[in-house]
Amino acid sequence: MELLDTKMPNIGTVHWEDEDTGFDGDEKGHNPFADMLAQAPGGSEIREGTIVKGRVMRLTDDGIVVDIGHKSEGEIPRHEFFTPDGEMLIKVGDMVEVYLDRFEDGDGEMVLSYERAEMLRAWDRISDAYERNEIVEGTIMARVKGGLSVDIGVKAFLPGSQVDLRPVRNLDKLIGNKLQFKIIKFNKKRGNIVLSRRVLLEQDREKLRSLTLGALKEAAVLKGIVKNITDYGAFIDLGGIDGLLHITDMSWGRINHPSELFEVAQEVEVKVLSYDEARQRVSLGYKQLQNDPWQAVAGKYSVGEKARGKVVSLTDYGAFIELADGIEGLIHISEMSWSKRVRHPSKIVQIGDEVEVVVLAVDLENRRISLGMKQMEPNPWEIVKEKYQVGDIIRGKIRNITDFGVFVGIEDGIDGLIHISDISWSERIRHPGDKFKKGDEVEAKILQIDVEGEKFSLGIKQLTDDPWIATAKSMPAGTRGNGKVTRLTDYGAFVELAPGIEGMIHISELADEQIAKISDVVKEGDDVDFVVLATDSDERKFSLSRKAFLRNLQGDDLRHYIGAVAEPKTSLADAFSRANAAAGSGNEPT
Repeated sequence: MELLDTKMPNIGTVHWEDEDTGFDGDEKGHNPFADMLAQAPGGSEIREGTIVKGRVMRLTDDGIVVDIGHKSEGEIPRHEFFTPDGEMLIKVGDMVEVYLDRFEDGDGEMVLSYERAEMLRAWDRISDAYERNEIVEGTIMARVKGGLSVDIGVKAFLPGSQVDLRPVRNLDKLIGNKLQFKIIKFNKKRGNIVLSRRVLLEQDREKLRSLTLGALKEAAVLKGIVKNITDYGAFIDLGGIDGLLHITDMSWGRINHPSELFEVAQEVEVKVLSYDEARQRVSLGYKQLQNDPWQAVAGKYSVGEKARGKVVSLTDYGAFIELADGIEGLIHISEMSWSKRVRHPSKIVQIGDEVEVVVLAVDLENRRISLGMKQMEPNPWEIVKEKYQVGDIIRGKIRNITDFGVFVGIEDGIDGLIHISDISWSERIRHPGDKFKKGDEVEAKILQIDVEGEKFSLGIKQLTDDPWIATAKSMPAGTRGNGKVTRLTDYGAFVELAPGIEGMIHISELADEQIAKISDVVKEGDDVDFVVLATDSDERKFSLSRKAFLRNLQGDDLRHYIGAVAEPKTSLADAFSRANAAAGSGNEPT
């Protein structure tokens, strides 16, 4: 298809009408040459309304005198022979074609026009181009209603819908551009020319599409232009067909947004990862054109080795460290400090920090590397184990108090726990805060050092002998005694045997007769006599009987009675279990 040469002076004002926009007319709303274009014949006959040949006779201050072989000469204004750059097109003696408007005007002078002759010839050439389906070239001159005004030798109209394949938001940026067009509407009589650039772009796109489809196959490497960028990737124009380059296929390393690597209109080389011919979907890769850095991980990072990296991301559970381009490892929050309770990684590191780490594990299959920061320092728990032994007595300040015990400072960042059950042998403590406050200095015995579990157990009551043992030795089964009732339950009464040491008289051992309510027999604060039926060192229990004391059982009679009632009975066993549970929790058993 030939390109029509339409380089000629811009003359006159041309009328156009476009069905898409309803726009009809030029910028001024009139068409001075429509009748002339419709009626002007060609040929060399000298008559009004025709193009004739003449010779340039002389140049005057105001015009160019031309002799067309008639009885008089005609003078044409000088400006009609100047190019847009101000260059004179002719000289004396040149033959030119001019338009003969009239043989004589009111002053008896011949009226000639060079511009009108050029315009007629331009319309003829444009008409030929339209008939032959040729491409024309023109310069976009201005924005008009519904589109753009284009100079193709005469003014033509380019509708906004025909400017590009996609709507152009800013048409003003095209003003001054020289482009190629297709004439889609032409009416010489009305002076109406409508152009389209979109038709040519569609044709070019279809040609490119055919070529692209021929080369489109999996693993093919193609060049394309970045057409659009989204949060999840970039669309690449491969030539008539678009492919998606997903953000995960842009780089082996971490990127937060595709705009970090690409920009619209950038030329890129990509690899075809998959092509769905039925759905016309193409998946592309950019990082696949480079070597996978994980292939070198096995030889580069070994368990126990030290490495340096940059913090690139923080999560609730740890920090991701970039060890090399495309290689990241995770420092779990538990691997950041030996002694500090790290609630969030941001308390230790920030994005962009350079850190030294130790490789803890390498999982090539899942592309994971586990890293540690605390391993860069000696394990303080190993130091503690060497410095302290179970049974040692230490002094320290209380750093924290909880429902279940108090934490005592041992070393920098290492605390020992005194559990509520290890505070006192006999004192019933409902909450450690009732007895201690932060900052108190206490003395305690080391009960356990667990390096792996990072636990250091302490006890205060273990600083003294167990009073239960002494009481059990002094009050074996068969001993007669007296004590004060400390509390009543539905199943018995508890009696103080020694400070902090209690025994229980089951409801069945309170009296000979069957009783409905314990409080009918004894009350809190009453002194009662009893006989020790049994002691249980494992459960730390004393089983007592008021009934045996009231019967005044002695010798063999007492031994037989104890043998009969002190054997494990469900009611007694349950009662003691519930009593111990209540004592531990601070609640009365039910």
